[in-house]
Parts: sequence; C-alpha cells; structure tokens
Amino acid sequence: MAESDEKTGSSTQPAEGSGGCDILDINVAWLDWSSAFHRLDAALEADGQTVVAFLNANNANIAMRNPTFRRALSACTVLPDGVGVDIAAKALHGHFFPANLNGTDFIPALLTYIARPLKVALLGAHPDVLRRATEEFGRRLPWHEFASVSDGYFDRDDCEDVLERLAEMKADVVLVAMGSPTQELWIQENIGPQHGKLIFSVGGLFDFVSERIPRAPPMVRTLRCEWVFRLIQEPRRMWRRYILGNPLFLFYVLRQKIFGGHRDRRATAT
Repeated sequence: MAESDEKTGSSTQPAEGSGGCDILDINVAWLDWSSAFHRLDAALEADGQTVVAFLNANNANIAMRNPTFRRALSACTVLPDGVGVDIAAKALHGHFFPANLNGTDFIPALLTYIARPLKVALLGAHPDVLRRATEEFGRRLPWHEFASVSDGYFDRDDCEDVLERLAEMKADVVLVAMGSPTQELWIQENIGPQHGKLIFSVGGLFDFVSERIPRAPPMVRTLRCEWVFRLIQEPRRMWRRYILGNPLFLFYVLRQKIFGGHRDRRATAT
C-alpha cells in the first residue's frame, strides 16, 4: 500500500512488484506489464498454484455487499482492470496504477510473452463461443496447446466430471469464464493444485477472442472509454453496471478517502 508523505500530505508511489495498493480493502497488485509478465511466468515454474482475478468497479461493488466474494478475491493475486480502479488509486494513494492489466488484453499478451509451449484449458461461456475462442487462441498462439474442458452450462453442484477432465489435462494455465462473482467462487470452492498451475478468472474474454462481441476501436481504448462503447453495444445488459455502478463505486472510494480503510458491515459480519 502507498505510504503517506508527511510533508506534502500526498501518497508516495508503491514500488513496482511491492505488495499492492488498497482499493476498498482489496489488495490490488502494483505492477507494470513487464513485472506482471515476469511474476506470473515465474509462478508457472514454481511449486504450488497461483489464482489470478481482476478488480474493476463492478467487481468492487459486488465485493462490498458479498463477503464470500471478498474472501475469494483475498485469496487471489488481483490485477487492476479499467479506468475506475485507476481513478481510485489516484484518489486514495496519489498515483495511478503503472498499467491497466485488464484480462482481455493481459491474458493474450502474457501467453504471447511466454515462448515455451504450455497447455491451456478453457472452461465456461456458451458452447459455440467456447469452441470459437479455443480455435482462435490456437490460430494466434500456435506454440501453445488449447483445449476446451466444458462450456459454462454444467451443474455447479455436480461438477466432478468437469473437474476430472481438467485434472486429466494437466494444464499449465486454466481460463475460467463464468462471470463475476460466479467464476471466482467456483474456483475457490472447486479448483485444487491438481487442476493447473495458473488459474485465471477471465469474465468475458472468450466473447472478445471469439469476436462475438467486438472490441472498441483503438482510439477509444486509448482514451479509456471502452466502457462507453460497451454500454452503447449492450445498453440493456450494461446500463446498471455503468450508469448506476460507476457512481456507486466512486461513492465507496470517497468514503474510504474520508474515513480511511473501510469494509461494508455485511462484508465483515461473518
């Protein structure tokens, strides 16, 4: 977390690779692209398992009212996703994050960075989206082996067959696309060391890779306004997330700024 500068009252920038930055009592990794690549590449070579999630304004709002989801995030390496958490870092600690490590850009970039062949398992999404995403990943990154494990319509309470298939694959990387908080909670409750080395909650990644949902034009992404593009594309599905959710998130940030570290009472009641 950033430390206060007694002379100026501002926050000093955490060193890249340090513990992280506190956003609504969620520890978000303070990494640039290179440091994030190096850390997760090293995790693949190390013993044990690393679970990675992404924090954006919507996920933060969910965590404020869902203590189980908050605990699941606390067990992950959390990367910053989007302009909302960047604004929060600036407001709370005086500095923007070194990079916007959103999963849609970061995961393909990480797999491009890692030159040695990996086994990558895909799990979740609509069957056709999953198939097309698996094929597209294989086309873009042919030195890795990509395999579909299951679409996202399996019974969450009876998923032993899915977990057995995943364990048999002996994947290096597992990409789980079920939407938040379902994917993070399912990973926490079901995924063990036998299922993969590096586990990602990837949200809508397969929709973008399969091109079911188009990405915003590069200039829009550069201006950090991709959320506006998505709102225009899917107003009925996204209006609550952005029109209501973004102001709510900024309210939570303002409250932390004024009153210090805070967790919603519902998040600490258990």
